[in-house]
Amino acid sequence: MRTAIYGAGSLGTILGAYISRAGVEIELINRNKAHVEALQARGAQVVGTVEFCQQVKAYTPDKMSGKYDIIFLMTKQQHNASVVAMLKDFLAEDGVMVTFQNGLPEMQLAEILGDERVLGCTVAWGATMQGPGVCELTSSPDALSFSLGAISATPNKHFSFVKGLLEKMGTVDVEENFIGTRWSKLLINAAFSGMSAVLGCTFGEAAGERKSRRVVQLLIKECIDVCAAAGIRIEPVQGKDIVKLLDYNNPLKRAFSLFIIPIAIRKHAKLKASMLQDIEKGKLTEVDAINGAVSAFGRKVGCPTPMNDMVVEIIHRIERGELRPCRDNLQYFK
Repeated sequence: MRTAIYGAGSLGTILGAYISRAGVEIELINRNKAHVEALQARGAQVVGTVEFCQQVKAYTPDKMSGKYDIIFLMTKQQHNASVVAMLKDFLAEDGVMVTFQNGLPEMQLAEILGDERVLGCTVAWGATMQGPGVCELTSSPDALSFSLGAISATPNKHFSFVKGLLEKMGTVDVEENFIGTRWSKLLINAAFSGMSAVLGCTFGEAAGERKSRRVVQLLIKECIDVCAAAGIRIEPVQGKDIVKLLDYNNPLKRAFSLFIIPIAIRKHAKLKASMLQDIEKGKLTEVDAINGAVSAFGRKVGCPTPMNDMVVEIIHRIERGELRPCRDNLQYFK
């Protein structure tokens, strides 16, 4: 079985290091030449809540050749159409592409590859690139889990092998209601990644101060309401029922929801959103595929999403240089 991680940044490098450390060969592919050269020279250096160094096989996309049975896709979504069309030529006829991307990317991939050649995976942990070859695991070691699912009624024959690879790093939940799992992850990203990028802070800092926590709560509420309007059942995250804990329809439940948000995110309190990391590097973000996806779905089902709309607007203004990530941006949320 030939396997690659395409777009091996912070998440992909750490996953590849764990899989390689377990004695399974996997190829890490990234356009960042300095990062690839560091991986080749010194191995993948994992720091943070876990620390180890692991030799890995890494190279840039121009060195790709042959066919892969499994490609883990960990790039940003902005260029999916061209990237997936290119990778299709490297995917075996019975191969499978596993998207780890945010938002709801599976349908777009299926239009190019076919339903049976696409799997979706969400991760419940975070990472940050510290420098070439050095990636920080920012989540607690006991939070290293994955949710894996298929959009085809007949999952790809490599499903079990994919599951086994992910289990080299953490626990894997196989999801029958994968769209519900996708929304669980999207809810977390829209609320915490959105505010991390808007405010220029970590997840824990966004949840810590009362005013920003209230916006986080409203972002979560909008996601729950959109799913309710669409008839989508949001799946639990690491055994915790998000809707039961964080939804509300009266002042008492609203107060409990607000109180519990910092507790719910404590294992990922040090995590800094990838959108914020992109902003700091002068890159465009995935906000249209995260908060923008919530807004678009809300319009489709007739459910207003003013808080997610505002996150999209603020982040686009930051990208244009009109604003910067800071707590002053809370003034725009009414």
